[in-house]
Amino acid sequence: MTTGNHSSITEFILRGLSADPHIQALLFVLFLMIYLLTLLGNLLIILVIHTDSNLHTPMYFFLSHLSFQDLFYSSVTVPKMLENLLSQRKVISVEGCMAQVFFVFATTGIEACLLSVMAYDRYAAICHPLLYRQVMRKQLCVRLVWGSWVVAFLDALINILLALDLDFCEVQTIHHYSCELPSLFPLSCSDVSANAAVLLSSALLHAIGTCLLIFFSYTRIVSTILSISSTTGRSKAFSTCSSHLTAVILFYGSAILRYLMPTSGSPLELILSIQYSVITPLVNPLIYSLKNKEVKAALRRTILKYLQCLR
Repeated sequence: MTTGNHSSITEFILRGLSADPHIQALLFVLFLMIYLLTLLGNLLIILVIHTDSNLHTPMYFFLSHLSFQDLFYSSVTVPKMLENLLSQRKVISVEGCMAQVFFVFATTGIEACLLSVMAYDRYAAICHPLLYRQVMRKQLCVRLVWGSWVVAFLDALINILLALDLDFCEVQTIHHYSCELPSLFPLSCSDVSANAAVLLSSALLHAIGTCLLIFFSYTRIVSTILSISSTTGRSKAFSTCSSHLTAVILFYGSAILRYLMPTSGSPLELILSIQYSVITPLVNPLIYSLKNKEVKAALRRTILKYLQCLR
């Protein structure tokens, strides 16, 4: 790491969502409730899947890991946001900012990879139902999950190692509620062209690679569903992947735009970041529980089981 401006800049100011103290208080209550509901919803999904034997299938194995990832995802940014909403000095150290950049990048990549893996699982279940158990073996499922984490962390590591060599000017204000890599580029006195090129390549590889897998999986799924003669069969087949498709649209619609659009500190950037890093982890458990009869039935069984234990 180079010295110089790094030694003079020890912290960044996070501008956050609002400068109005009254609005900050309301935002604190709102995001605290969102964070607690996110923790509760995802922990409940993990608990139900691991305790109910009816859900010990590849689809729910991936869902439990997605819920764990969403716990991790929201915990990277929301606690610091809550702290700054109550603080007079809304600052984060350079080291803390770099750590947050790394984990935001990694968790975004993991989410994208897991969603693409889940799309492949739905393709195998709907298009090759007789071979599903043979194709989606437990060893393969474990490898796909580990592969998602390894690829995302390696990608984040490459980007953060380049970011560590940046020199920062006297301007310390980040027009955001958290540290994200695109937000650091305008603050740097160094040439960021290499960093921007690597970031763009990473975003495109993640977006194109995972989106292509999802696109081709759903192309085959739709083709198979349309070939089913009975209306009941088509409805049942579509219902098994509607929850996943909803989650994909919510996440990709905001994440891709955020990492591909130029950094300007606009309200749209904040809205997109909140969408994929705060709202998506909150609504994923709701999407998969409200639209899934098996999860709802397992949830009722688990609640009744624990209520009987309390008596």
